[in-house]
Amino acid sequence: MHVAIIMDGNGRWAQKQNKPRIEGHKKGADVVKQITTYAANHPDIQYLTLYAFSTENWKRPKMEVEFLMKLLDNWLKKELETYIKNEVKFDVIGDISKFSPKLQKRIQTTKEKTKHFTKLTQILALNYGSQDEILRAIKKLCRLGLEVSEENFVQCLDTANIPDVDLLIRTSGEVRVSNFLLWQIAYAEMHFTSTLWPDFTPEELEDIINQYKKRERRFGGI
Repeated sequence: MHVAIIMDGNGRWAQKQNKPRIEGHKKGADVVKQITTYAANHPDIQYLTLYAFSTENWKRPKMEVEFLMKLLDNWLKKELETYIKNEVKFDVIGDISKFSPKLQKRIQTTKEKTKHFTKLTQILALNYGSQDEILRAIKKLCRLGLEVSEENFVQCLDTANIPDVDLLIRTSGEVRVSNFLLWQIAYAEMHFTSTLWPDFTPEELEDIINQYKKRERRFGGI
């Protein structure tokens, strides 16, 4: 089962607490650890994709973007032990070439040190936008001189060799997909919760998965 989550609501959570936005991001990072640990020990979840930083997030205030980059670097350094303990393979989708050399190295190191794990694959979408991904895939098709077919196109996406999304969740009450995995969620079941990401819990995720199991997925058939 592939679960994808649009982690939304860090800023609003901080505002409600009368705290700076960065405090919401810190709390949100703690929730990532909780949800990843839960997923690693869930019998039905093999892939967990988290929308961490979009191609549009560069438009945010410079101080906030710089904080998010530092937070990601420190988080990967600190949580490598968690990945190893829970046998989680770490992967990334998106164009990380725009990140600092230090952060790119941290990402590659984390991938390398966890590549042999099979209990769960956690995928962070970093500098990711689905429209950008599709354009890059088309350019790759042309560059390689491949026939334009569904099979070849899929192999040129960032998610090559990763199954399509089964369940898409968005927190914070917003009901939109925000340029996230547009190709891969074609037949995903969707769940929108009003819970802000820093308040999201493994218990709520368990309840959403139980609801998902009751749905009948027909993939366009009868």
